[in-house]
Amino acid sequence: MKYIQPEAFKESFTCPNCGVLSRQHWVWGTWELETGYDREYEGNILRVGHCDHCKESTLWIGNKMVFPETGNAPFPNPEIPEAVKILYLEAASITAKSPRGAAALLRLGIQILCKELGEKGENINNDIKELVKKGLPDIVQKSLDIVRVTGNDAVHPGQIDTDDINIVNRLFELINVIVEYMIALPKKVSGIYDTLPDNKREGIDMRDNKTLPNNR
Repeated sequence: MKYIQPEAFKESFTCPNCGVLSRQHWVWGTWELETGYDREYEGNILRVGHCDHCKESTLWIGNKMVFPETGNAPFPNPEIPEAVKILYLEAASITAKSPRGAAALLRLGIQILCKELGEKGENINNDIKELVKKGLPDIVQKSLDIVRVTGNDAVHPGQIDTDDINIVNRLFELINVIVEYMIALPKKVSGIYDTLPDNKREGIDMRDNKTLPNNR
């Protein structure tokens, strides 16, 4: 399902409470809790969105979401390793307050994820290159390069240093993409393969190993 970034007064987005793309209903007011009628009135700094699907709310001060603490980050891929998930959720909880801190946590999360996938976990740039050889789309490597040079281009390749929330949000998405291609998708394909009858799997194995019987 497509992820739509939450924004104040947006008619629909991916709810940070339930993870469903849903219509949002809004109420707004001033610090004195007086309800306004004009969304554009600068005094209407308190905004509350109500999700049609889960009936839970998001609380905004101006254009910044302050509740729930997961903020604007997409839900982590269900197949994400637990050690990476902990860092992912911690980063999500501080993105609005400290984008640079969130970026540092996500950088560490990518390192740990690369180690989980059999790489050294010492240099993100080198690890991603190796993962591309194993099936990760090379657009992921290009995306990380864009993040690096758009942030602080003085850092070394594979390093990430930025205080731009939009760039940090791309890092959340990149982690989910890596997990999808290197963990979730192979797991799904393996599950489908395992449901095949034994004789069909043997035929595929013989074809792949180029060991077809001589009488064929």
